[in-house]
Amino acid sequence: MVIRRWWRAYRGLRLGTRLALGLGALSLVVFAVVGTVLTAYMREYLERQLADQMKLVQVVQSKDAAANGTVERKPYYGWYTAVYDVSGGGSADLRTPAQVPADSRALTDLARTMARSDEDLTRTVRIGGHGPYLLRACEVEPGVVLVSAAPMGDVEDTVRRLITVQVVAFGLALLALVVFGRRMLRRGLEPLSDMASTAHGIASHDLTESAARLSLRADGRDGGKEVAELRTAFNTMLEHIDASLAVRAEAEQRLRRFVADASHELRTPLMSVRGYADLFQYAAANEPAERERHLARLRAEAARMGVLLDDLLLLARLDAGEVEAPLRWEDTDLTELVRQAADAFRAGRPDRPLTVTVTAGPAAVRLRLDPQRIRQVLDNLLTNAAVHTPPGTKVSVTVSAAPREVRVSVADTGPGIPAADRERIFDRFYRVDKARSRDRGGSGLGLAVAGSLVRAHGGTLELGGEPGVTVFTVTLPAITVTRPVSTGTRPAAAR
Repeated sequence: MVIRRWWRAYRGLRLGTRLALGLGALSLVVFAVVGTVLTAYMREYLERQLADQMKLVQVVQSKDAAANGTVERKPYYGWYTAVYDVSGGGSADLRTPAQVPADSRALTDLARTMARSDEDLTRTVRIGGHGPYLLRACEVEPGVVLVSAAPMGDVEDTVRRLITVQVVAFGLALLALVVFGRRMLRRGLEPLSDMASTAHGIASHDLTESAARLSLRADGRDGGKEVAELRTAFNTMLEHIDASLAVRAEAEQRLRRFVADASHELRTPLMSVRGYADLFQYAAANEPAERERHLARLRAEAARMGVLLDDLLLLARLDAGEVEAPLRWEDTDLTELVRQAADAFRAGRPDRPLTVTVTAGPAAVRLRLDPQRIRQVLDNLLTNAAVHTPPGTKVSVTVSAAPREVRVSVADTGPGIPAADRERIFDRFYRVDKARSRDRGGSGLGLAVAGSLVRAHGGTLELGGEPGVTVFTVTLPAITVTRPVSTGTRPAAAR
């Protein structure tokens, strides 16, 4: 349970603190291993030095024992020296006098062992009341063994002091490592904290507003390559969200404008229908001519409202991706389709000279398309050129073919489209004529319908030209170019 509580408390700490504690734990393990190895090495070194010293002393003591039978020269203070007579039966008899402790069993046991060994022996033992000793046995002559005992108190004291120094030094190093490591980690993790603050700031924004934008960004504070990559990805995500919010705001604004314009466009014919219906109801029964006039106006307003609703329905179906429903694909001669539209334009607009130019070469441009919808696009573009230009304005249509696309350009030399209106010229219900005059402005759906129909065919509709010249270019993907025909320029005088 205690370990589990500690673990929960550890997981509740901040990342920098957890990393610092983990670094401290790892350092503690490293310090423990280094200290253990260093202590063991120092102990072994000191014992080896003491053994070498005992070996040198025993050279002198062996000569003394061989000459006098025992060691008459006094050993170092605290050392013990004993000479034993040993036999092959395993007995060891101490020669006297001898410098031995009260409990000399350890020395006697080493003497017996030496009797069966051909090499000098060294052993560490603990003699009761005297502490640890290093024993060394060597042969003086056959059957005589010299055993010396040197106290290891100095070695133990040195090892204890070494351990104390290591504990203090490693403890201070560990404390400094945790404190300064925590500070460095906190500084290194500041970019992450900045990104977290940015995320909290974004969360506090009201993103439901249509004009909501994300002005917050994670700053460029240094944090290493990984943090820089994370910061770049974070800012890229914010830019994507910001762009999505901008698109959403624009879409909502366009939707509001569309609803307002649609309501405006539908209200006028509805009011006209209601007014003519009232007039028809209260018209005198003996005036059939008046009733017929009101009925004709009712039919005209209903037809106008029907055209508007048909355009709206077509745009909605095209926006929903129902391409196959509104389009009926056929192999069609685009050149012939353009000439039919031009003939209809000349018949309805005799006051505007029109020329048709085909630069596709001696071949008919045959494409797979919906002829009725492309004819509708051409009629809309020609009608747009007629209603926005004064009588006598020249209008031209040019058809050109390339290996992968076919272009139809409708140009007029009228007053042109102001630069401020070019970006919104394809918006629904948008008219350059702000007065919404229906004799010259229409409903504002013609270019929107034309653009949607061209896109449904996989093409584009673009506005070009310069001051005094307006050019709409329809680009369609080419399928094939076959069947030679005669082409040329058909000026307005030829109609």
